[in-house]
Amino acid sequence: MTEGLDLGFDGAEDVLRAWRRGMRPDADLTVSEWADAHRWLSSRASAEPGRYRTARTPYLRAIMDALSPSHPAQRISFMKAAQVGATEAGNNWIGFVIHHAPGPMLAVLPTVEMAKRTSRGRIDTLIEDSPALKERVSPARSRDAGNSMLSKEFPGGILVLTGANSATGLRSMPARYVFLDEVDAYPASADEEGDPVTLAEARTTTFAHRRKVFMVSTPTIRGLSRIEREFEASDQRRYFVPCPHCGHRQWLQFERLRWAKGRPETATYHCEGCERSIAEHHKTEMLARGYWRATAVSADPTAIGFHLSALYSPIGWKSWEQIARDWLAAQGSDDMLRAARNTLLGETWIESGEAPEWQRLADRRITFPEQIPAGGLFLTAGADVQKDRIEVDVWAWGRGLESWLVDHIVIPGGPDDTACWDKLTALLGQTWTHENGAVMTLAKLAIDTGYESAAVYAWARKQGIAQVAPVKGLEGFNRVTPVSGPTFVDATVNGRKLKRGARLWTVATATFKAETYRYLRIERPSDEDRALGATNPAGTIHLPDWADSEWLKQLVAEQLVTIRDRRGYARQEWQKLRERNEALDARVYARAAAWILGADRFDERMWRQLEKQAGVETATGAAAKNEPEIPSAPEAGRITAPRRRGWKISTPRYME
Repeated sequence: MTEGLDLGFDGAEDVLRAWRRGMRPDADLTVSEWADAHRWLSSRASAEPGRYRTARTPYLRAIMDALSPSHPAQRISFMKAAQVGATEAGNNWIGFVIHHAPGPMLAVLPTVEMAKRTSRGRIDTLIEDSPALKERVSPARSRDAGNSMLSKEFPGGILVLTGANSATGLRSMPARYVFLDEVDAYPASADEEGDPVTLAEARTTTFAHRRKVFMVSTPTIRGLSRIEREFEASDQRRYFVPCPHCGHRQWLQFERLRWAKGRPETATYHCEGCERSIAEHHKTEMLARGYWRATAVSADPTAIGFHLSALYSPIGWKSWEQIARDWLAAQGSDDMLRAARNTLLGETWIESGEAPEWQRLADRRITFPEQIPAGGLFLTAGADVQKDRIEVDVWAWGRGLESWLVDHIVIPGGPDDTACWDKLTALLGQTWTHENGAVMTLAKLAIDTGYESAAVYAWARKQGIAQVAPVKGLEGFNRVTPVSGPTFVDATVNGRKLKRGARLWTVATATFKAETYRYLRIERPSDEDRALGATNPAGTIHLPDWADSEWLKQLVAEQLVTIRDRRGYARQEWQKLRERNEALDARVYARAAAWILGADRFDERMWRQLEKQAGVETATGAAAKNEPEIPSAPEAGRITAPRRRGWKISTPRYME
């Protein structure tokens, strides 16, 4: 091919050598193969300096290879325990991109300061100690803009490091590759411009099927963990290893790590196949013969996920004995247990305020003998206004705020549809039948004003204040009362603004949600106890057999979690576990309606009056009626004349 060329000039051999090297195709390597061939670990950033060996952590091989351009996966999530080599796998990917598959790459750390530390402590040593990378990235010099602390240029691409708290950094450029490290430590919003993960992923849009997004993190709190959400949406791969005794393949679970009481040094793993104990010295062979297996089906075939606990740490890193010691040391402290669950098991922490499992609630459903069981003495409803519908739940209430779900109604149309409001109006006159034959209407309906408040106010004004209460939810537990008001707010009716035209009640939703979950956990008396005259505890919630799984999931769709601000102060707030939570909201509004009616403050006379209207008499009411009244001696300054007690509004008449 050089025939006819004049090669007599100085440096001709160097030109030919460079030309031949450029004509030679790159080796078809995966990320793990590249790491074994080119990666060197520095003593400044690694406890085991020298050539990188994937065989030391064989479980990382498939994860790194999924990051190779030849692999079809586009979104790779890795939920893991602390110190299992995940960040080094990400650094290997960075080195592979610089050397073997150049393109624009974005690496995101929780904060800009952490990005700077990572650049100095890991990326600079990655480049400096690996000759294949050192020759492609210019040395860092003050006048060389190609290699700064947060930007590394190389032939064919650039690596930009930024923090999840910087919206500017996340919008800086289009990126074919995105490495999101410790995503659970990201702030909820980047400079109040949105979710950092979403902003970073938006950078890959133009690269279509050629993009790669790698998310890595130790998980945090159930319901708030980004990495758990990504893992659960993936195919949920687990690393299966063989038992050295029977060959049974299994993924390692903490429940099967056992030790003698008070002696963590005796910790061994017990095979789920043969139940024989496995000593830790078998771990190296087990890891070498292990493989990843999907345990779920991903809705997105290009999204795959991996989970790994500290039980898989290679010998010399985190031993089973040390895991047992750390677990024992954490007992008695929620903060330490949370850290142990996150960093040792690679699993989310479940707060004590977690919602009851919906399956347990499904098992406790019962068949009502009539629409309203005998204990129900008055009805309230909670209405949740949505864009395309209004969802209403009707609850019956009895002594001790025992409650029964009576009806679930979905009115299609939404606040822009006149027919939707007409149907809601008709609901105010609807009747439900009591077990004893009484016919009841709604005593009070509380309707949420959070969506299309003007339409809600206009409808509520037409209905009057006797049956309808517009409500607005407020977060936080530091409220003087769970419901306050009413206050007068401006309302728009027929395009005309009315000053103080609507009455609004404010509801501490956090308080009523906590109460609801506490009531859902109440244990029912056994059949033996009932035979001896035991009754349901106050607050017991009864659910009918027609309540489907979707409604039950909505009822327990939130979780009480502890959040710490920048100064370390803790506060509790409710967070969604799933998108839809209308059943829980409607329950809170119906409970607020019962509070507005005064159910929390009813005296014995009021309960007896309600029982008389419903045609029932509870054991509590009968006992109170039979007790003789004991006159009390007059006291100075105390009014002893009897006062008329009752509802602040006209007493509703249930029987027709």
